[in-house]
Amino acid sequence: MCLAIPGKIIAISGEPGAQTAEVDYGPLRRTAQLLYLPEVRVGDYVLVQAGFAMRRLSEEEAREAIELVEEAGAIPPAAPAP
Repeated sequence: MCLAIPGKIIAISGEPGAQTAEVDYGPLRRTAQLLYLPEVRVGDYVLVQAGFAMRRLSEEEAREAIELVEEAGAIPPAAPAP
């Protein structure tokens, strides 16, 4: 089973049709392919599965999904703000 993880795009690079995004998952940052979502922009939340951004999420949807993923133990909880 493969789990889709929500994250926030913090950077986009590459040529149109071959762009990648740096995605912030709280304690982790990873690269995701934007082949299926070429319209996303920095600051957007996306659901990433198998290294591909599969769906854009609203901020509210992303926060709910992040809480569920943290509860499931798939990613560590975000550190509280100072």
